[in-house]
Amino acid sequence: MPTIIFFDKKKKIYNNPISIKELIKDYNKKIYHICIAAFINNNIKDLNHLIIEDSTVKFITIYDPESIFIIRNSCLQLLTYAIKKLWIDSKIAEGNITKNGFFCDIELKKFLTKSDIITIENKMKKILKNGYDIKRKKIQVKKAIELFTVIKESYKVKILKNISKKDKKINLYYHESYFDIALSPQVPNIQFCNHFKIQKISGAYWKGNKQNKMLQRISVTAWESNKKLQQFLQKIIFLKKRDHRKINKRLNLYHIQKESPGMVFWHNNGFIIYKELKTFIRLKLKKYFYEEVHTPIIINQSMWEKSGHLDYYKESMFTTSSENRKYCLKPMNCPAHVQIFNRKLVSYKNLPIRLSEFGCCHRNESSGSLHGLLRIRSFTQDDAHIFCSIDQIQSEINNCIKMMFDVYNIFKFKKINVNFSTRPKNRIGNDLIWDQAENDLKSVLNSNNINYHHNIGEGAFYGPKIEFTLQDSLDRLWQCGTIQLDFYLPQRLNANYIDKNNKKKHPVIIHRAILGSIERFIGILLEEYAGKLPTWLSPVQVVLLTVHDKNSKYAYSLEKKLIQLNVRTKCDTRNENISTKIKEHIVCYTPYIIIIGDKEEYSSTITVRTRLGKNIKNICFNNFINALIKEITTYSNTGLEV
Repeated sequence: MPTIIFFDKKKKIYNNPISIKELIKDYNKKIYHICIAAFINNNIKDLNHLIIEDSTVKFITIYDPESIFIIRNSCLQLLTYAIKKLWIDSKIAEGNITKNGFFCDIELKKFLTKSDIITIENKMKKILKNGYDIKRKKIQVKKAIELFTVIKESYKVKILKNISKKDKKINLYYHESYFDIALSPQVPNIQFCNHFKIQKISGAYWKGNKQNKMLQRISVTAWESNKKLQQFLQKIIFLKKRDHRKINKRLNLYHIQKESPGMVFWHNNGFIIYKELKTFIRLKLKKYFYEEVHTPIIINQSMWEKSGHLDYYKESMFTTSSENRKYCLKPMNCPAHVQIFNRKLVSYKNLPIRLSEFGCCHRNESSGSLHGLLRIRSFTQDDAHIFCSIDQIQSEINNCIKMMFDVYNIFKFKKINVNFSTRPKNRIGNDLIWDQAENDLKSVLNSNNINYHHNIGEGAFYGPKIEFTLQDSLDRLWQCGTIQLDFYLPQRLNANYIDKNNKKKHPVIIHRAILGSIERFIGILLEEYAGKLPTWLSPVQVVLLTVHDKNSKYAYSLEKKLIQLNVRTKCDTRNENISTKIKEHIVCYTPYIIIIGDKEEYSSTITVRTRLGKNIKNICFNNFINALIKEITTYSNTGLEV
């Protein structure tokens, strides 16, 4: 006789065990058609679940946030059902729920194409018309292994064999006669899975391991309503217009080619942006008293063994050899900076020592994950390492945080989110050291009244970290800056200083990066500003256009003055229609187009057309220069004011 306490605090006693499905009908028949699951004692269960004991119950409808995970989990099996109907010899590997939908990895002799996407979608929609109820069956793992062995689903067998207790029971969900393993509940009827769209097909290694077979990954977006689906698809169209790879083609910034995957060939325009960001960061380094250094790209493997990086990053490191010695291309700068610190005897009076570097790092990212500038293999890290004593930790972290906000505020991101990441399972060092490191970081965050989110277990293997995530105008999140406290690396690499008592002590290292990867940050900025970068970052800041050939001399005289003031300027004196020339330069998002005709030349003035389409007629050239220089030197995000 289970006693049921409903979410509205009402109670009811039932004489016999009751399914959630029957419970909903008894409680309120009107909500039955929108219910897909329920919380039973805070655990999510499907509608077929039988309640046999006293329980608290909260129904989950399609309007509740928990519903989308259940819908996507069910839609994933709908996809695999369609795949099996289309290609009976296919093998279903594994799937997972993502932020906007789900993916599934399959093994198939046929290489899927864009036309197959339509075929799969049509098959899924045809299956949907059957309107079947989804059923669950609980069986022992060993029985499930037998079932999947018979139908030759080898990947499912591998997954099941990894479950240690073979007498343990698992859930099989049935879509008509097609069944699959499901660790989470599914919807009661397939009609809840109506709103989906296959987005792409890509390659993925089984379990993400390069030693395993390459599978085909089908990525799908799925939603609880057609309205939500269409809103997402419209957002994708909008984002494609802002895709930095598309903007790159318009601005001629860089290219990446197959002979050097994930590595950037900077063209002149792109390299200007790259250099300007470095110049800007160098100003901040000077303000916060850093020493800039430069270290080798290739370092003997023994150093990475000593530092512990080889154990944790081996799969991501490029290696080479020469004269029977093994070397690694550095994936980060920290061990190299310790070598500079170790080259001389350091007194406590010399601390803190702040070493910064625009270090060229390499990481062997999988080819399938490479994405323009946002995910590459060779990148420049605006990295720094602060060597300090324990009593200097809080003041140094405080300065790092100030520097972070000092830089980020220039770019006017919508919001800066701060995350505090604590000790991971796989780590070096003892718990006492980790306790001290975590307490120091928390103390500084609290003293600065910074709201932060705890990321439990997400710290680096050598210490906890503070992460700075930028929220852009489209509400996308970009994790860029990090501050990591490290008590352990100095011990591994034997870094010491002489304390007040003339004894050797290990310094503490604070790892600090602001932009992260400069290349990636450029990609973020291109998408945030939709290619219309602030004037100080724009490859060409001013272009002068002549209306007639006879205006060329005046145009070149103005160009000379602008170049002398380090304004990046181009002069277009071609014998073309002025409207045609204006359109060409508008496409390149040039901040200011100066139009020079007879009227401007005779009056010694200029007409300025801004990037936003505003025309400023007959203004004094010197006034324009003064306003422009102010805009550039103050790193302004707003347009010209004259």
